[in-house]
Amino acid sequence: MQYLGFESKGQVREYAFQVRYTKEDVREFTLTILNEAFTSHRVRYQDAPDVCSLKLRRELTANADLPSNTNFPITDTELDDYKAGHTSKPTNRLYGAKRREEF
Repeated sequence: MQYLGFESKGQVREYAFQVRYTKEDVREFTLTILNEAFTSHRVRYQDAPDVCSLKLRRELTANADLPSNTNFPITDTELDDYKAGHTSKPTNRLYGAKRREEF
């Protein structure tokens, strides 16, 4: 799988990928994310190719023979799942516990 880039188109950003099945069989897939998802901070611009790549991998795995579709929208649920799996958990302390000196 190779990421080819993106284009902004009206209400969405389209992310293009190319998948090589054999030397002669190369297929292109397009995944879309609504622009509103970026402006509402549900996904970061730099994370979008990864979000799309994960979705495409799931689709290719689920349809190993060849997916019948070449265009896939990224859903709100998929964005929420990605965000939940890729955010760090807050720590309770800014600094580690202070060592006590013994005399």
